[in-house]
Amino acid sequence: MTDTVSASTDPNVIWHQHHVDQAQRSAQKQQQPVVLWFTGLSGSGKSTIAGALEAALVAEGHHTYLLDGDNIRHGLCRDLGFSDQDRAENIRRIGEVAKLMTDAGLIVLSAFISPFRAERERVRERLSEGQFIEVFVDTPLAVCEQRDPKGLYKKARAGEIPAFTGISSEYEPPRTPAIHLSGDLSVAEHVATCLHVLRERGVLRSSD
Repeated sequence: MTDTVSASTDPNVIWHQHHVDQAQRSAQKQQQPVVLWFTGLSGSGKSTIAGALEAALVAEGHHTYLLDGDNIRHGLCRDLGFSDQDRAENIRRIGEVAKLMTDAGLIVLSAFISPFRAERERVRERLSEGQFIEVFVDTPLAVCEQRDPKGLYKKARAGEIPAFTGISSEYEPPRTPAIHLSGDLSVAEHVATCLHVLRERGVLRSSD
């Protein structure tokens, strides 16, 4: 298990141990806290599937929070650009937020391109064993580009967006994702797959 506390760079910053811990918060919610980390190209369907899964979980009475890439960049990461360095910092911050949310006992759904394996692994390493569930939304580039819901691929092809993942910047797919969503399946079918894995892992209440 990864250490729950890591040293600050400033020796005067001391971690404060709360009276209520993750185990108590999880028991209160009758669930195991995890991070479902949805990764894939822009337009792959990450946010759509994650949103539908969250709705299904909430309908069953579970406690969740969905972290979305665009929403995070409106606030927490509004000062970051899209260079490799800024993307790495973006994911680091998100990982720290996700860690705090698991400490609160929540099921966290995180929908980000997160193109680099090393950055995703750093998030995994910050969480306890088994709390990071990597979900690869494996939609081909051609399909994503055809969908182009935000018009970003068109801009990238025109050279208006530098370092766009899948076009002018590399995407490193997971080698062994815990959940691999691919094929011409409906959102409901992908959600069912995720729910099945969560039940197998004991994340959801046994009565579900």
